[in-house]
Amino acid sequence: MQATAWQELEDDVRELIRERRLDPSRDDVEVRSLVLEVLDDYDERALHGGLAPVRDRKEAHRLLVESVAGFGPLQAFLDDPTVEEVWINEPSKVFVARNGRPELTSTFLTENQVHDLVERMLRSSGRRVDLSSPFVDASLPDGSRLHVVIPDITRRHWAVNIRKFVVAADDLADLVRLGSLTQQAARFLEAAVASGLNILVAGGTQAGKTTMLNCLAAAIPAHERVVTCEEVFELKVNLRDVASMQCRQPSLEGTGEVPLRRLVKEALRMRPGRIIVGEVRQAESLDLLIALNSGLPGMCTLHANSAREAVTKMCTLPLLAGSNVSASFVVPTVASSVDIVVHLGLEADGQRRVREIVALPGRVEGEVVEIADLFVRRGGELVRADGFPPHVDRFERAGHDLRQLLAGA
Repeated sequence: MQATAWQELEDDVRELIRERRLDPSRDDVEVRSLVLEVLDDYDERALHGGLAPVRDRKEAHRLLVESVAGFGPLQAFLDDPTVEEVWINEPSKVFVARNGRPELTSTFLTENQVHDLVERMLRSSGRRVDLSSPFVDASLPDGSRLHVVIPDITRRHWAVNIRKFVVAADDLADLVRLGSLTQQAARFLEAAVASGLNILVAGGTQAGKTTMLNCLAAAIPAHERVVTCEEVFELKVNLRDVASMQCRQPSLEGTGEVPLRRLVKEALRMRPGRIIVGEVRQAESLDLLIALNSGLPGMCTLHANSAREAVTKMCTLPLLAGSNVSASFVVPTVASSVDIVVHLGLEADGQRRVREIVALPGRVEGEVVEIADLFVRRGGELVRADGFPPHVDRFERAGHDLRQLLAGA
């Protein structure tokens, strides 16, 4: 089918959508029916007017629906459950990641197509990207996360990343089934969450930190009230009493911005039984530490290459809050506030695995927080080490025998 004929079909569909005042993102049934009408009309005209016939109506129907109601050439990747991430370096270079490995696709776009797709993706989020705000983070309707950077921050083309929300695991038992951790480690983490210990999930990009945080949240007792704070909505906490908040960009006038640090402060006024922060990167780490130190259980994620580096980073980030914040305050606060660190990694085979689980007994030696190994990888297996976590009394109150949990397999 010629490009001009295809463009005519697209234009007819869009014109009818405008005339009938349909919303492609919500009126799915009506849009699909409308596309069939346009195809029927085109076939009728092709019989009498010499137009090129539509050879595969089913495929043409799918592509037209994706073009006007989905995300065009990218929709096939978004629908593919094996694709974890999609990114565009330039219109002729569209990549996807499967099992942690990147692939260059055969998809070619135009500059206008990229711009149109980004505008369509941002429509439901209420966020924008322009010269005054050249970066944007947003959630797509399916929960996937969109990140866009435009020139002159990039050299020439718009850089687009879509990190899909692929539901591979809903709880710790699913992670055991997937081989990310052992049954014993899962039982311990489940008991630690139920006992109200503060847990830090660390790892590199695409290591599975958000998935682990979701699985840990599934172990929170059903009666607790949970408040979540995120840059962009990604967490899926399936509990009865959950209040979720995300950050907000500044307006065109530069006002109205709501940073993550503000959300953490506001969360403390919302009667939380537990607080979850999607990821700490800057000064919000200080407010989270203060909340945890006051007895409020919580969890968060952090980019780090090991459990030890995660603890070190947690001791450093709060210093960004201001010159009046000193290491002499932060280091012992981290030691007494963070109880467990779970470190994950993306292996060469694309598998995401827990590499180590450590505890913070609460002691500091020479401004270095002491850690105790609970589970470590040896010979490719996650095995029990010889360390013990703090707060044995909390485990007992929650009905867990800590020594039995940490006994041999």
